[in-house]
Amino acid sequence: MNGDDAAVEALRALIRIPTVSDWDPAKEDRAVFETLLAELRARFPRLHSTCEVERISGDALLVRWPGLTREAPVVLMAHLDVVPVDDPSVWTHPPFAGELVDGHVWGRGALDCKGSLVATCQAVEDLIEDGVTPGRDVWLSFGCNEEVSGRAAKDAVAILRDRAVEPWFVVDEGGAIVQGALPGVAAPMAVVGVSEKGTVDVELVARGDGGHASAPRRMGATSRLARAILRLERRPFPSHLPDATVDMLERAGAHARMPYAAVFGHARRLRPVLSRVLPRLGHETAALTRTTVAVTQLSGSPGANVIAATARAHVNMRVMVGETVAGAIARIRSTVKDPHVEVTLVSGDEPSPVSPTDDTAYALLESTLADVFPGTVAVPYVMLAATDSRHFHRVWPRVYRFTPFRMTDAQRASIHGVDERIGVDDLLDGVRWYRRLLEQL
Repeated sequence: MNGDDAAVEALRALIRIPTVSDWDPAKEDRAVFETLLAELRARFPRLHSTCEVERISGDALLVRWPGLTREAPVVLMAHLDVVPVDDPSVWTHPPFAGELVDGHVWGRGALDCKGSLVATCQAVEDLIEDGVTPGRDVWLSFGCNEEVSGRAAKDAVAILRDRAVEPWFVVDEGGAIVQGALPGVAAPMAVVGVSEKGTVDVELVARGDGGHASAPRRMGATSRLARAILRLERRPFPSHLPDATVDMLERAGAHARMPYAAVFGHARRLRPVLSRVLPRLGHETAALTRTTVAVTQLSGSPGANVIAATARAHVNMRVMVGETVAGAIARIRSTVKDPHVEVTLVSGDEPSPVSPTDDTAYALLESTLADVFPGTVAVPYVMLAATDSRHFHRVWPRVYRFTPFRMTDAQRASIHGVDERIGVDDLLDGVRWYRRLLEQL
């Protein structure tokens, strides 16, 4: 089996192993993670025999591929776990079947993040087969609980620090190769995450008297909670453009048609105007400009004819670079503005620092993109979602979030959604991207 066929079949095999993470560890099937690790050993034997493979945090892997020099190493990341599937019946192809249909591999994890896992491992496997030794150490950090903000990545960072490993740069999942993300830009863009928003989980709790549904009082717990949610909806956080977003617009502007070229090209000077215009262009561009607030879970009465004495809402926030968790919580409280609704911080991670785009590490990513995806424009951006790499970014300055796959709007929407799939050609080009990156070390 050649490398291309091997990568496709490896991804199909891994998708068939439902390594689903759950916020309640008791609901997780750890045996499937053991099965996946065994499958990785079988699919990538040279990687496992040549590299130093260490199992950490239960089911995570930390791998060292020794290089020729003691130059600062590179870390490549992915994760083994996936999110649950709510209703398999609405998928075009079963989510854990790994079917190959219409030139795509279908299934949960194809894009997030088993595709990156396979592409990285296949690139290393092929290079070892060709007798290549990297110019410096390459570390592979494969977490097992990224989807539930587990500690595997934290443990990997602690181990690397204990061993005095100081990475030159880190690459984790993140932005992809997209088209049409910005108006007026026809060329495909490789959006490279140079930072990521902070993640905050908040619980809103409203209390009332409860009672029988036949005699409701005004402004009970559910009404207060509903009012609080509507206040959050109607008063979004103010929009502004961090430097990374300005940099993205200016670089994209060089490849845009008029009048967008003129506007984006002067994004720094037009920052106040753009911060008002971009939120009107869609939910993704709006999220690039502000801290977002999403109500994700609701609970109330235990019975259909019982008025809730307590109503709860879980709120997930993504805090914009330049803001803080404390400031976000303070604004939520002032917006809800109801002493009968408790606002409690469940967990919070501050926004990440911003990685440089004017040095040799970012230039290497750009040149690799040019080699494998000619005509693609590399632009930095602030990543909206949270990744394991945020734990690395607290320690080391060069952390880049990029998944080297072409993704349509529909594919991006399928991540954590329905009909997740990756094009075979896109997977194989991703293998070539990782291989080229490693060759240039």
